[in-house]
Amino acid sequence: MELAHSLLLNEEALAQITEAKRPVFIFEWLRGLNYFSYLFLQKKLVEQLTGLISSSPGPPTRKLLAKNLAALYSIGDTFTVFQTLDKCNDIIKSKDDTAAYLPTKLAAVACVGAFYEKMGRMLGSSFPETVNNLLKSLKSAESQGRSEILMSLQKVLNGLGGAAASCHRDIYKNARSLLTDRSMAVRCAVAKCLLELQNEAVFMWTAELENVATLCFKALENSNYGVRVAVSKLLGTVMATALMPKQATGTMMRQNVKRATLEEVLELMATGFLRGGSGFLKSGGEMLKVGGSVNREVRVGVTQAYVVFVTTLGGQWLERNFATFLSHVLDLVSHPRATQTHVEAVYSRRCVSFILRATVGSLLGEKAQIAAAKEICQAIGKQMKAVEAVVNDANSENKSGAADVAASQHVMVCALQELGSLVQSLNATASPLIQEPSIGLLETVTSVLLHPSMAARLAAAWCLRCVAVALPFQLTPFLDRCAERLNNLKTSPEAVSGYSFAMAALLGGVHQCPLGIPHAKGKMVVSIAEDLLRTAAQNSRLSLQRTQAGWLLLGALMTLGPSVVRYHLPKMLLLWRNVFPRSLKELEAEKARGDSFTWQVTLEGRAGALCAMRSFVAHCPELLTEDVIRKLMTPIECAMTMMSHIPSVIKAHGAHLKASAAMVRLRLYDILALLPPKTYEGSFNALLRELVAEFTLTDNSANTTTSLLRSLCHYDDSVLLGSWLQETDHKSIEDQVTKNASGSGALEHDPSSIYLRIPAGEAVPGPLPLGVSVIDASVALFGVVFPHVSYKHRLQMLDHFAECVKQAKGVRQQAVQLNIFTAVLSALKVGLNKSTLGPEEVRKSALTLVMGALDNPNPILRCAAGEALGRMAQVVGEASFIARMAQYSFDKLKSARDVVSRTGHSLALGCLHRYVGGIGSGQHLKTSVSILLALAQDGTSPEVQTWSLHSLALIVDSSGPMYRGYVEPTLSLVLTLLLTVPPSHTEVHQCLGRCLGAIITTVGPELQGNGATISTIRSSCLVGCAITQDHSDSLVQAAAISCLQQLHMFAPRHVNLSSLVPSLCVHLCSSHLLLRRAAVACLRQLAQREASEVCEYAMSLAKNAGDKESSGVNITETGLEGVLFGMLDRETDRKLCSDIHDTLGHMLSSLAVENLSHWLMLCKDVLAASSALSCFLDEELEKKDEMDDDTMFTTLGEEDKSKPSVAPRWATRVFAADCLCRVIMLCENANKAHFDLALAHDFLVLHLSDLIRMAFMAATDHSNQLRMAGLQALEDIIKKFASVPEPEFPGHVILEQYQEIVYLCHAWIGSGVVSDLNDLRRVHNLLVSSLDKVQTGKGSSSQLYRESATTMEKLAVLKAWAEVYVVAMKIKKEAETKPKRVLKSAEEDEDDFGTMDELPPDSLITLVQPELPALSRLWLAALKDYALLTLPAEFATQLPPDGGAFYTPETIDTARLHYRNSWAPILHAVALWLNSTGFNVSESTEETAAAMPNSQKRATSIMLNQTPGTPPTTKSLPEINKDRMHLILGVSIQFLCSPRPEEPVEHVTSCLQALHTLLDSPCARIHIAEDQLLGVELLSVLHRLLLTWDPPSVQLLVTGVVQQIVRAAQDYLQEKRNTLNEDDNDEKENPLALGEGGESGGLVPGKSLVFAAMELLMFILVRHMPHLSSKVSDSPSHVAAKSHLSEESARLVAATVNILSDLPSLCSPAGCMTILPTILFLITRVLKETAVKSADNQVPPPVTAALQGIKTIVTLPTVKTDETQKQWTGLIRSTLASILEDSQAETSKPILDEVSILTAIALFLWSASTEIIGVQSLQNGCMNRFRSALNSSDPWVQAKCYQLLLSVFQHTNRALSTPYIHSLAPIMVEKLKAVERSRPNNNLELLAVQEGIKVLETLVALGEEQNRVQLLALLVPTLISYLLNENAFASASAASKDLHEFALQNLMHIGPLYPHAFKTVMGAAPELKTRLETAVRASQASKAKAAARQPPPTVHSTPTIKLKTSFF
Repeated sequence: MELAHSLLLNEEALAQITEAKRPVFIFEWLRGLNYFSYLFLQKKLVEQLTGLISSSPGPPTRKLLAKNLAALYSIGDTFTVFQTLDKCNDIIKSKDDTAAYLPTKLAAVACVGAFYEKMGRMLGSSFPETVNNLLKSLKSAESQGRSEILMSLQKVLNGLGGAAASCHRDIYKNARSLLTDRSMAVRCAVAKCLLELQNEAVFMWTAELENVATLCFKALENSNYGVRVAVSKLLGTVMATALMPKQATGTMMRQNVKRATLEEVLELMATGFLRGGSGFLKSGGEMLKVGGSVNREVRVGVTQAYVVFVTTLGGQWLERNFATFLSHVLDLVSHPRATQTHVEAVYSRRCVSFILRATVGSLLGEKAQIAAAKEICQAIGKQMKAVEAVVNDANSENKSGAADVAASQHVMVCALQELGSLVQSLNATASPLIQEPSIGLLETVTSVLLHPSMAARLAAAWCLRCVAVALPFQLTPFLDRCAERLNNLKTSPEAVSGYSFAMAALLGGVHQCPLGIPHAKGKMVVSIAEDLLRTAAQNSRLSLQRTQAGWLLLGALMTLGPSVVRYHLPKMLLLWRNVFPRSLKELEAEKARGDSFTWQVTLEGRAGALCAMRSFVAHCPELLTEDVIRKLMTPIECAMTMMSHIPSVIKAHGAHLKASAAMVRLRLYDILALLPPKTYEGSFNALLRELVAEFTLTDNSANTTTSLLRSLCHYDDSVLLGSWLQETDHKSIEDQVTKNASGSGALEHDPSSIYLRIPAGEAVPGPLPLGVSVIDASVALFGVVFPHVSYKHRLQMLDHFAECVKQAKGVRQQAVQLNIFTAVLSALKVGLNKSTLGPEEVRKSALTLVMGALDNPNPILRCAAGEALGRMAQVVGEASFIARMAQYSFDKLKSARDVVSRTGHSLALGCLHRYVGGIGSGQHLKTSVSILLALAQDGTSPEVQTWSLHSLALIVDSSGPMYRGYVEPTLSLVLTLLLTVPPSHTEVHQCLGRCLGAIITTVGPELQGNGATISTIRSSCLVGCAITQDHSDSLVQAAAISCLQQLHMFAPRHVNLSSLVPSLCVHLCSSHLLLRRAAVACLRQLAQREASEVCEYAMSLAKNAGDKESSGVNITETGLEGVLFGMLDRETDRKLCSDIHDTLGHMLSSLAVENLSHWLMLCKDVLAASSALSCFLDEELEKKDEMDDDTMFTTLGEEDKSKPSVAPRWATRVFAADCLCRVIMLCENANKAHFDLALAHDFLVLHLSDLIRMAFMAATDHSNQLRMAGLQALEDIIKKFASVPEPEFPGHVILEQYQEIVYLCHAWIGSGVVSDLNDLRRVHNLLVSSLDKVQTGKGSSSQLYRESATTMEKLAVLKAWAEVYVVAMKIKKEAETKPKRVLKSAEEDEDDFGTMDELPPDSLITLVQPELPALSRLWLAALKDYALLTLPAEFATQLPPDGGAFYTPETIDTARLHYRNSWAPILHAVALWLNSTGFNVSESTEETAAAMPNSQKRATSIMLNQTPGTPPTTKSLPEINKDRMHLILGVSIQFLCSPRPEEPVEHVTSCLQALHTLLDSPCARIHIAEDQLLGVELLSVLHRLLLTWDPPSVQLLVTGVVQQIVRAAQDYLQEKRNTLNEDDNDEKENPLALGEGGESGGLVPGKSLVFAAMELLMFILVRHMPHLSSKVSDSPSHVAAKSHLSEESARLVAATVNILSDLPSLCSPAGCMTILPTILFLITRVLKETAVKSADNQVPPPVTAALQGIKTIVTLPTVKTDETQKQWTGLIRSTLASILEDSQAETSKPILDEVSILTAIALFLWSASTEIIGVQSLQNGCMNRFRSALNSSDPWVQAKCYQLLLSVFQHTNRALSTPYIHSLAPIMVEKLKAVERSRPNNNLELLAVQEGIKVLETLVALGEEQNRVQLLALLVPTLISYLLNENAFASASAASKDLHEFALQNLMHIGPLYPHAFKTVMGAAPELKTRLETAVRASQASKAKAAARQPPPTVHSTPTIKLKTSFF
C-alpha cells in the first residue's frame, strides 16, 4: 500500500501484486494524487490516466479517475485535452456491448462529464458532437449505462450553462421518456439531469410546464423513496421557477412567453395530488374501477413537491401569499377525490398537515407564525359559518349540504392541528394570539366543538390542549368555561360530546404544566361525569353521547395522578362495579332483554368503564393495593365472561354492534396487559381462546394485519425492511406508502387518546383504526400471558397456529402468518426472557413454525422468523438446540438456489449469533463466515448480497475478539465489493458500510499499532471509508461517517480531520435526516477532544466558499457554532437537537474562555431576537438583520442569499441564555481575573454591560422559559460580580452602574451590592407587596393553578425575606464589630462622593424591622408545616385534616418539595429573630388574629393546636419558648440526621448557622442543658453529618455548634454548683462531685454529653491528622508522610482542641480521671504535630489552642480531691514527660518549634505544684530543654527562652524556681558576656540581648541584700562592655548603636536603684568607670545638639519601643 503513494503510478509494483489487489492499489494511488504531480509530470500522468480508462475501472475508481484528469487539465496545459476527449468519444461510440467492456465505456462517459463540468466553455466548440454521442448511446445502454450517461449530461449542462442552449431540446426529449424507467436509479438520474436543465431551458417552465408536471406524476408511480425525493425536487423547483423565474427578464421578453400565475401553478400540482398520474399508463383492469383511487406514491411525492415549491420561493413569499396558499391546501382535503374512503381521507389529511408543518413550521419566524395562526383562525371561522348555515337549514333536504359538512371535517382537522402545533411550538410567545380579542382564537376553536363531525370536535379539543400547555395560565379558565357550557347545553348531543372532549384533552395536558390546576377541579369533573352517567338513560337522543362523555371525563381525571384520584377512588370503584352485571344469572338474563340501541349504549358504557380503569391502572400505580386490585377484578372478570356472549347478541341485533364489541375487547386487552398476570390466571384459558381467535382472524373476514411487527424486529434490520424511512424528515407521510397500517392513525379512531400522553416523536396522537388496534392489543397481551401458561397449553396453541397458516390461502395466509408471528415474537421478546420455552415437543412445534417462515416470499416475515429463531436460541440456551438450528440453515444454504431461502437462512445465521453471543455460537463461526462470504459474492442478486452482508455484520458485532482471525478475508471482500458493485444497489453498499464499522470495532484499539498487518488493516479501513464517503446515497455516507467516528475513537492520529470536518459541515444541510444525525454525532465526538481544530477546519470551508463541492453549507464569520445555532431553529428531531446542544457545549467548554468576545457575540446575536419580539430594540435589529442573513442557514442549501432567514426561535434563545451562564461559570473556574477590572484583558468583566443586556433581553421576553433562563443568568451575574470594585470610583461596586437589576430582589439585596437607600426602597416595596399577598390567606378567589403552586409562591416570598433578614443581621453584626470609621482627613475632602450614598450599616435592618412581627409568625408557621410534612408515613394520621398554614392536604406530595427548597433560610431567620428578641415575645393570639384576615384564622388556630371555636388557651411564655425550641431543634436534627446527597450545601450550612445562633441566647442554652439527652442526641447527629459531608466549612460550623453546646452545659453546671455552695454548706454533698461521671467516674455512651462530644471531636481530629489514630496509622493504606495542615484544617483543629480542654469542667473529679488521659494525649500530640518552625515565627492556631488547653486543664479547680490526687499527679507528670521525651528532634521530622514546647513546659512550671513537677527526672529534662534553647543559634528562640525563664524565675514558689536559677543563670551570664565580642547585627539579635539583660536585672532584684554586690558585679560590667567609644559609635550599625543606648539607659537606671552596691562595683574597676563617663558625656552633647536643631522626640529610641510593644 505504501508504494501506491507516489507521484506517478508505480507500474512495477502494480505488476507484482495479485490480480485481486490491483484495483485497491490503483484507487489508493488516485486518492493520493495532488497539485504537484499535476504541474510537473503532466505528460506522463495523462498517459497513465488515459491508459487506466480502458483497464475497466470500478465505479468509485472511475469517479476518481475522471476527477483527477479534469483537475489535471484545468491546472496544467490544455494542449492534449481534445485528443483525450476524442479518445473517450471513440470508446463511447464503440459497438462492443459485452459486459467486460462496460466498465471502460462507463469510465469514458464519466471522464467526459468531468471535463465539461470543470472546464465548461473552454471545450465549447466540441460539445454538440459529444452530446449527440451521449444521447445516441443512451438509447442502447443498459440501466447502469443510462444513469451514468445522464449524470454526465447533467455535468455537461452544468459546465456550459447557457452556452448549451442548442442542445437543450434534444436532451429534454431523450431524457423525459426515461423518467418512467423501470430502474429507480435511472429515474433519479433523469430527475437530477432535468433539474440542471431547467436552470437554463426556459421552455421547461413555460410551454412544456404541463407536460413536465404530468411526466413527474408518472415518474412517481411505483417509485421508491429516493425517486420521490428527486422527482419532487424537480417538480417543486420547476413550479417555483415558472412562478418567479430566476432568469433575467431579457430572455423572457425575447421569447415572448407569458409567466404562469399562482393559481395555474397550484392547479397543476393539485391534479397530481387528487388524480395521480392517471392516463395511458394504467392497465385496463384499473380503468374499470370507476374513478380509481389515487396512487399513494404519487400523492406522497406531490406532497413533498409542494414543500420544495414553497421552500424554493422562500419565507417572505409564503408570508405574503399565505392566505392563498392556505386556502388552496385546505381545498385539497375537501375534494371528494381525496377522501373516497376513510383511510384515504386520513392519508390526505396527513399529507396536508405535512405541507403546512414543513412550510409554516420552519420557514416563518415567530412574528410571521403568529400572523399565520390568525389566518388559520379566520379560515376555521369561515368554514364553521358555512357548516352552521347547513345545519340550521336542516329542513330543506339538500344533499350537497351534507356532503359539504362531511368534507369540511377534514379541512377542520388539518387547520386545527396546524394551529395547535403552531401555538405549541411558539409556546409562551403565543400569548398575543390569546390576548388579542380581535383574533378571537378561543371563540373560533371552541365553536368547532359543536361541529356535527366527531373528527372535527376532537381536533378542536386537541387544539385547546395545545394552547393550554403553551400558556398554562389559560388552563383553569378553559376548564371552567367548558364545564359551564357543558351544563348549559346538556341537551345538545354535539355539545355534550365536544365539551367533554375538550375537558378531557385539557385534563390530559395538566401533566405538562408543572403548576397544575386547583384541586377542586377534580371534584368538579367527577360531579359532571357522575351527572352525565346518571342522566344518560333519561333521554335516548343523548344516551350514547352522555355515556361516552361521562367515562371519557373519568378516564381523563385519572391522568391527574394519585394525589387527586385518591379522594375519589371509593366512588369510582362503586361506579365500575355497577356498570357490569353482578352475577352470571344477571348476565344470562341480560341477553334476553334490550334492543339493538340499548345494547349499543351498554357496550359503549362498558368499554368506557374499562377505559377509565385502564387509565387508573396506568396513571395511579401507587394506589393499586391488593384490595383495590381485587375490587377491580370483579368487573373485569365479568367483562371476560361477557365476551363469549357477544356473538349471539350481534346475531340477534345486527352487525352494527360489531364495532362497539370490538371496542370492549380492545379496552379489556389493554387493561389486562397492565395488570400482573397472576391476578387473572383463573381466566387464562378463556382469554387465550379469545386472543388467538382475534389475531388468527377466525371471525374476521377482513385480512387485517397487526402494525407491531416492525417494532418487534430488531432496529438494525431496518436496511432489510426499508424501515429507515421512519427516520426521515418525511416519516409522517412515507408511512402511507409502506404496506402496513401505521400511517393511518387519527384521533377519531380512539377518543381516549386525547388525554393520554403522546408517544415520543409524534406531534399529534394518532391511534390506529379499531380493527388494527384490537389485533395489536391482542398480540401484545398474548406476549404477556403466554409465558404464564402450562407447556401442554403452549403446545396446543403452537400446533393450532400451524393449522391456521395451512388453512388460509393467498393474501389471507400472509395476514394470518404475520399476526401469528408477531404474537410468537412478542411472547419470546416480552415474556420469555426470564423463563424457558418448554420441553422438546413445544420447541419442535415452535421451530417448525419459525423455520417454515424463513422461506416466505414476504421479506418482513423472513425478518421476523430470523428474529424469532435468535430469540428461541436465547431462551432455550442449549448448545445442542443451537447446533441443530445452525446445521439446518447450513444445509439449506449449500443446496438452495432461490433468492428467498438464501436470504432467509443467511439472516437466520446472523440472528443466531446476535442472540447467543460470541461464546455460545463460537463453534459455528467458521462455517457461518465462509458460507456468508461466498453468498456475498453472488453478483447476480443484490438482494442475496444485502442479506448475507447484513448477517455477516451481525456476526462480526457479536463475536467480538473471536472474529479477529477472519478480519483480513472479510476486509478484502468488503473492499472488492465496494470497488465493483454498481452504486445503484444502495442497500448492498449500506451493508458493506455496516460490515466495515463492525470490523473497525472488532479490531478496536489495536488500530493504533504500527505492525505490518495492523497498518494494512488500517489502510484498508481508510480506503473503505473513503469509497463509502464518496457514494451518492445519504445512508451510505452516514455509514461512512460512523465508521470514521469509530476509527477516530480508536486511532485518532490516523483520521484526517482537515478533510473530514468540512465534509461533515456540508452534510449538516443534507436533506436526509439520518445523514444530518450522523454528521452531528460525529462532530459531537470530535468536539469533545479537539474542539479548536474542528472550528478551524470548518472556517476553512468558509474561505473556499466558491468551491462547488462545499455549496449548500453557509459558514460565515460565526463559524461552525453559528451554523449549529441556526440548525437548532429548524431541527425537530430530539436526538439531533440534543447532540447539537452537546457539541456546542463541548466547544464552549474548551474555547469560550480563550475566545470570549466571539462566544458572547454569538449568544447576543441569538438573544437579540427576543427583544425584536418585545419590540424594544427595533432599529438596532434592522441593522442586525442584514448581518444575520449570512450567519444563519439558507433553507435547503439554496445559494440565493436574498432571502432573510428566520430569527432564532425561543427554544434556541433559551439554550443561548444557558450558554451564557456556562460561560460565566467557566470563566470563574478558569481565572479570577475575569471578575476584576483592574486586571482585565479580554476578560468577562469588560463585557459586563453586554452580559447584563443579554440577560435582560431574555428576562423580559414573552417566553416563560426564556424569562426563567434570563433571570438565572442575571442571578449568576449578580453573585459573581457582587464584590467587584469599580476602579474609577474606589469604594463602589461595579454592578451599581447597572441599576436595571432591581429585578432580582433578594439576590440583589443579599449580595450586599447596594449602597444607595433609594434603590433599596424600590426593591423593598416589591417584597412588601408580595408579603401582603402571602398574608391574604388561602381563600383567595382567582386561582389558576393547583394549590401547591400557591404554596410555592408564598414559600418563595418567605424564603426571600428570610435571606434578606439573614444578610441584614450579618451586616449589622459586622458593623457592630467593626471599629468606627476614621473621619476623612482634609486632603480627601475633594472626592467626597463616597459619603452621600454610603449606606448606614443598619439601614437594611430598619427596612426589615417593621415586617418582623408578621414575618416571624409566618416563618414559624412554615417551619411547623415543614416539620409535620417530614414525619414518616406511619404518622400520617397525626397530620391536621385540613392542611397547614400554606398547604392543603390534597397537594401534600408536591408541597413537600417546595418546603424542602425553602425551609433552611427560614430556619436561620427564625433562629436569628429568636436570638435577637424572640424569646421575650409571646404569641398573643388576639394580636395574631387581628393581624390576619378571617380566612386564615382557621389556619392559625390549627398552628396553635386548637380546635376552632374553643376559647384560645394562652400558654405561658416559657411553654411557648419550649415549643419553639422543640420545633427548631426537631427540624434541624431531623434534617441533619441524613441530608440527601443532592441537598445543596447551603441547606446544611444554614441549618448549622441557625443552631449556632439559637444557642447564643441564654434561654436556648438552659433548654438544651436541662435535658442532657437532647445535647447528646444533637452531638451524635452532628457526628453522623460529618461522616457524610466533607467540606471544611461544614466542619467549622459543626465545631461552632459543639462549642455552644459545651458552653451551655458548663454554664448550667456552674449555676448548680454555685447554688449548692450557697445552700448546703453544712450538708455532706460535695458540690464538686456534681458533673458527669459522679462518684464512680463511669461515662455511659448514649447518655453522656462528654462522651458524645469526644467521639465527634476525635473524628474531626483524625480526619485532619490521620496519624493521631493508631488504627489509621497502622493500616497498610496509610501513608506516613505528614502533610502540612491547610489553613482551614488548622482552624478546625484549633477549635477542636479548645472544646476538648473545656470538657473536663463538665465532669466530676472521678469523671475527669476517666477522660483526661485521652484529652491530654490528644492535646500533646496535636501540640507536637503542629508546633513546626515557620519562617516568620508565626504561631499556628492549633498550637495556641493546645497551650491554652494545657493551661485550662492544669489549673482545673475541681480535681484536687483526696481520692483523685494520686491519679492526677501521675497524669500531669506523664504529660510533661511525653512533651519532653518526644521533642528530642529527629532528623526526618520538620524542625520543631522549640518556643512552643518551651512555653508548654513553662505553663506546667507555673501552674502545677512543686510536689507534682519537682521530680528529679522531670526537672533535669526541663532544664535541658531550656539549656539547649539558650544555646540555640536562633536569636528568636533565645529571646523567647529568656522571656519564659523570667517568668519561671519570678515564680512565687521559691522551691520551684531556685533549682532553675542555679542551673541556668551561669549559662546566661556567659552568653551575655560573649555579646561584647559579637555585637548584634539586627533587631532580633538585639532583642535577645535585651531580654537576657532583663532576666539578669530581675535576678538582681530577687537576690537578698547581702548578695546584691556579687550580682551587680555580673550585671554592670556586662552592660558597660556594650558601650561604644565615640569613634566606634559613628561607624557602628544601627543595632549596635541601639545596644549602646540600651546599656546606657539601663546603667543610668540601676545606679539610683542600688546606689551602695553600684558604687562598690564601680570602685572595684576604674576602667569601667571611665568608659561609662565618656559615654554619658557624649550622649548629653548629642542631645543638646539635637535640641538646638529640632524639638524631641529622638528618632533613635523608636525601634526599641516598637519591638517591645510587639512582644508584650
